Amino acid sequence: MAARIHALLPAAGQSLRFGGTIIKQYASLHGEPVMAHSIAALQQHPAIVAITVAISADDGLYEELIRPGFPQLQTVHGGDCRARTVLNGLHWILQHDPDSDWVLVHDSARPCLPKDALDRLINQAESSGIGAILALPVSDTLKQANPQGRIAKTVERQLLWAAQTPQLFPLQELMASLTAALQFGPAPTDEAQAMERSGHPVQLVIGSADNIKITRPEDLAIAEAILLRQKGLRPPGRVDL
Repeated sequence: MAARIHALLPAAGQSLRFGGTIIKQYASLHGEPVMAHSIAALQQHPAIVAITVAISADDGLYEELIRPGFPQLQTVHGGDCRARTVLNGLHWILQHDPDSDWVLVHDSARPCLPKDALDRLINQAESSGIGAILALPVSDTLKQANPQGRIAKTVERQLLWAAQTPQLFPLQELMASLTAALQFGPAPTDEAQAMERSGHPVQLVIGSADNIKITRPEDLAIAEAILLRQKGLRPPGRVDL
C-alpha cells in the first residue's frame, strides 16, 4: 500500500461508564488530557501524515484543552454512535485529504499506545495490502452468563482475541462497509466488525498490554504508571533498594 495514512480519533462519546464530571478523554493524565497522549503517540509516527479528531457538536473542552497543544489538527463533528462518528470523519478526510487512501482509527482514550505495536500494525498492513487491527489473545477463562446472572457455560478461548485500536483499513472500503452496516443492521461496535460484515478479510496483529483503554477512573492510575515506565521515569515515592 502507499504509505500515506490519515489517522482519525473518534472522540464524540459522553463516557457514561467513566462517571465524574469530565469526559474521560479530557481527564488529566500525567499533567495532560488523556486525548493529548493518544494524539502524541500517533503524531510521532512518520507514516501518519495527518490526524483528524471527531468531536461532539457541543464539545466545550477541545478548543481549551487540546487545540493549544495541537493547533494543526482538524476537527469534524461526530454522530450519535461510534460508527456514525467514524463515518463523518471518513467523509471529511475524503473531501479534504483525498490522497490518503488508508485511515487509521484510534480510540481517543487509549493514551499508552507503544510505538512498536503501531509499527507492527502498519508494517503488516503495508506488506499485505489487507486491513488489520491490534488485538491480544484472550488469556482469562471466559464464562457465558444466563439471564439470572449465573454461569451458563465456559467458553473456549483458544481462538478468541480482545480487540484494541488502532484499526487500519483502506479508506474507501471502510467507508462503504460502515455505510452498509448502518443501513442494514445494528451499528457495529468497531470498524473491524463493519469490514467483517462486508466480507473483507481483517488481520489480527499482536497488540500490547500497555495499550489500555481508559474506561473507569481507576484506569488513570494504571495508565500513569505505564506512561512513566515507557518514559523511563520512576513513579513518585518509589525507592529502589
